[in-house]
Amino acid sequence: MADIERGNRPLSPHLQIYRPQITSVTSIFTRVTGNALILGAVLIVWWLIAAGTGPEAFARADWVLTSWLGNLVMFGSLWALWYHTLAGIRHVIWDNGYGLELETAEKLGWIVIFGSGVLTVLTVLTLWIF
Repeated sequence: MADIERGNRPLSPHLQIYRPQITSVTSIFTRVTGNALILGAVLIVWWLIAAGTGPEAFARADWVLTSWLGNLVMFGSLWALWYHTLAGIRHVIWDNGYGLELETAEKLGWIVIFGSGVLTVLTVLTLWIF
């Protein structure tokens, strides 16, 4: 028999009642960081092309990349690179059938989040020292 009341209730969990979980949030951020890496790559390619084009083009590209906004974009790209890398490692672990328990999956999500921050800071500090 047809459910007459079906139109009066949501069909599936929706944003008003769905509580985001660490695994879903990290999955969304994996996609976001993957796309954000394109911006950093485009800027680096522009800088390299400008270096081969001439001193004026290189000076302009170098000014943009070494400005506070360029430094912010490069720092964000570095974080996105580490985040995307660690999330990829997490997916390789899952693909091999490990870490699929809820508690372990949540721990891996937190490791990706905090690990990417720590590795980003360590990379920046290493670049400043050397």
